[in-house]
Amino acid sequence: MRKPGKWMENPTDERVLEVLDTGLMLGPTAIAKNIDRSRSWVSRRLSVLVEYGFVVQVEEGYYEIAELGKEYLEGELDASELDADEE
Repeated sequence: MRKPGKWMENPTDERVLEVLDTGLMLGPTAIAKNIDRSRSWVSRRLSVLVEYGFVVQVEEGYYEIAELGKEYLEGELDASELDADEE
């Protein structure tokens, strides 16, 4: 079972990760087309997913899923543990 963090926008973030989990290097436009969201929305979410280490920008405009992203999809990572200052 996946454990999202408060910082996540689900189901969008999970769908972005699922598309990238295909092993392809994709840009925001291709991802947006596959999950029925706008390119600008996907771009904003990619920035957050990169910040938290779930996605890696491999070159300008192209992204791949990172190991943390794979662990999250497999239910092995509690993303709430990555939330900033929950004290």
